[in-house]
Formats: sequence, structure tokens, C-alpha cells
Amino acid sequence: MPLNWEEVIEIISGFFTFEFLSKYIIKIISIVITVAIAKITIKIGNKFIDNMLKKKKDDHVSERRRQTLNTLLKSILRYGVYFFMALIILSIFNVPIASLLAGAGIVSVAIGFGAQDLVKDIINGFFILFEDQYGVGDYIEAAGVTGVVEEIGLRSTFIRSFGGELHIIPNSEIKKVTNYSYGDMRVLVDVSVSYDESPSRVIEVLENLCYRIAEEKKDVITEGPTVLGVQELADSGMVIRIWARTIPMEQWYIGRYIKKRVKETLDEAGIEIPYPHMVLLTKDQKTGDLNTGNEGVGK
Repeated sequence: MPLNWEEVIEIISGFFTFEFLSKYIIKIISIVITVAIAKITIKIGNKFIDNMLKKKKDDHVSERRRQTLNTLLKSILRYGVYFFMALIILSIFNVPIASLLAGAGIVSVAIGFGAQDLVKDIINGFFILFEDQYGVGDYIEAAGVTGVVEEIGLRSTFIRSFGGELHIIPNSEIKKVTNYSYGDMRVLVDVSVSYDESPSRVIEVLENLCYRIAEEKKDVITEGPTVLGVQELADSGMVIRIWARTIPMEQWYIGRYIKKRVKETLDEAGIEIPYPHMVLLTKDQKTGDLNTGNEGVGK
């Protein structure tokens, strides 16, 4: 059937009659105003969130935590505004919102019975974020997993263990959290020396070393290191303890560094570090006498 262009033009022109424009022009203007108000609301809300989180700055709230909250709150604001904007636009076209919401409510109740865990995850996620229990980059222990937090969501927390495994834990399962990144971390180093050494001399040598280490690593050591004194009289020697505090996540490095410097310093001072010895007994085949020989065996 050949296309009648006159009929097509007549149909199209019918949409631009005065009756059509007078009927829909107000609705179109209303939609434009609604969208504009929504954008302004989001802009004002985002600025309010920024100012609110700036006031929350203190010693234990890291920039990463504030950034996590900032992104989360702005997303919630944006989707919330979009939801109400959609309802207003539907009402402009005379869609029965009450019936629509009532139907959605029935569906929500039906879904709710199968989504209780999801709701628990989201609620617990809000508490984790707003109470600053932990943040991205923190070293924590939660739900039987120890590692560094890589991501925090309303539904789950992502923790990377030192073995490289990524653990995705529902927030509802996180009942107890141990955060090793709050405040300064403690370092304890026990140094064993021979009973033949003078405790006073050993402590003096270690105190001088600790002073140098404090200067060398002042960017990560917040207190100490300090020689506490003789901690134990063990089977093979005296145990002298060194104590220090570091910024979070640096305690292992400083512990290894102190041990390295202690070994080097004691060797230079000629102070013996005790270690197990093995005594070898050999029998002379001709005389039957026992010959002894000592061979040091390091640990």
C-alpha cells in the first residue's frame, strides 16, 4: 500500500494544535521545574555532606574514612532524590501513586521474608560506617579473618589477608572487630646475652643504640625505643627487653629493624649472644679414650 504523505503530515500536525499544547505544556513545564529542583537539592545536599564531614575531622578519623562516608552519603542522597522526582513526574501524568505504592508495599513484604539477611547487612553496614569502627586501609580482625580492609559497602566488607586471599564478609556477620590501626602500636624486642656479660654494660650499649634508632626512624617511631631492663634470667642467658611505639602498620618493620641493629651493635661491642652448642664425643680405636670437640650450632 503506497504511503500517503498528506495523511502522515496531517497526523503529525495534529500533535501541535492549540488543544494539544494547552493540555501538555503545563505538564512539560512542571517536569522541567521538578528536574531543576532535584538537581538543586542534590547540589545543596552534597555541600551539606561535605561541610558535615569536615567538622568530623579528628585524630582517629582518617581521610579515607571521610571519603568513604562522603561517597556513600552522596549516593544515598542522589538515589533518594531521583526516587521522589520519579514519583512527582508520574503524578503529573495522573498515575495513581497511592495504588502504585500500595502494590509495591505488598511486594516488599513478600520479598522481605526472603531478604532479612540483606536488611541486616545494610543496617550493620550503616553502624560500621557511622561509628567509624574501621576504614579502608585499616588492619583489622573480624569474623575470624585478619587482614587489611580494601573496601566497605553497605552489604559487605572486603578484607585482604597477608596470604593474598580476598575475604568478602557480609556485614551482619561482623559482631566483633579488633582494629590494630587505632592509635600507636607497641613493639617489644627481647635480647638474650650471655651470663658472662655485665648487665650494666649491656644496658648502656643498648641505650645508646636506642637513642640512635629514635633519630633514624623518628618519622615512624612515636615513643622510644627504651631499654626496660633485665626481663628474664633464662637457661642460656639474660633477657633484656626493648620497648617502643610506632604509627599503625609500622610495628613489624621497626621490630625487625631493631633486631638487626642490636645484632650488629652487640657484635661490634664484643658482647656474646648465647646459642646452643653441641659436644661431639669420639672414641679412640687404639686406646679407647674419649676425645671431645665443640662445634657451635646456630639456631
